[in-house]
Amino acid sequence: MNDSAGERACPLHGPGLPAEALVGRRLERVVTSWHRSEAAAPSGPLDVWLIDATGAFAHLATGSDWCLIVAGGQPHTGWDMGAHGRVEVGPLADGTPFGPHLGQLVTAVGEEYDGHTGRVAAEIAFATGRVRCASRAGELRVT
Repeated sequence: MNDSAGERACPLHGPGLPAEALVGRRLERVVTSWHRSEAAAPSGPLDVWLIDATGAFAHLATGSDWCLIVAGGQPHTGWDMGAHGRVEVGPLADGTPFGPHLGQLVTAVGEEYDGHTGRVAAEIAFATGRVRCASRAGELRVT
């Protein structure tokens, strides 16, 4: 792990939003996108948008080089991919890791970096627990 901001940045996507910027924000809503297909069950969300009490967005996703992107920006709309399924975008479903923390302040954020891709994980802490968002084998994992 390197503490230089330049060396933490993803070479393809840049530094993005520092995850530390989430500290002190109250999590009011969460929107996710999922790939839905008849052929396979979804393994995890494609994107997660955390929406705070002021209406500001933090978008978490996996980059094409397997970095973890944390950026601003509103949720996109879903789309149909024909025989390959569809991408659905909507409010957080019950039972997902962020659900128990709605209405709470983010108290701390820790990040992990890889020398080749920049940020690969962020752990977001609340008074009642933590949620880890990580890029793993090119997929977003939220636990």
